[in-house]
Amino acid sequence: MGIGKMRDMYRLQRDAKRVKKQLKSVQVEAEGKYVRVTTNAEQEVLSIDVIHQSPSHEELCNDIVDCINRCMKKAQAYAADKMKDVMGELGLGGQ
Repeated sequence: MGIGKMRDMYRLQRDAKRVKKQLKSVQVEAEGKYVRVTTNAEQEVLSIDVIHQSPSHEELCNDIVDCINRCMKKAQAYAADKMKDVMGELGLGGQ
């Protein structure tokens, strides 16, 4: 491996670590009928808030699952976009 490629790999690793750190500070929300779920872009659940009383336990659980899944998709899309930017800066297929 040439020195230029090694330098690019080091830079990619450094930039990926920087993006990963940023992802922890980005909050993503999804609101359902009964709950609001907040995650970070690293896909860690930060909070689940009940915003309306649910008529049944099953509906509440389904709403929680739906909101978490929507948050995860948003977080994945955000992270992919940030990594695409890093890859593009190195000329490795982004943008």
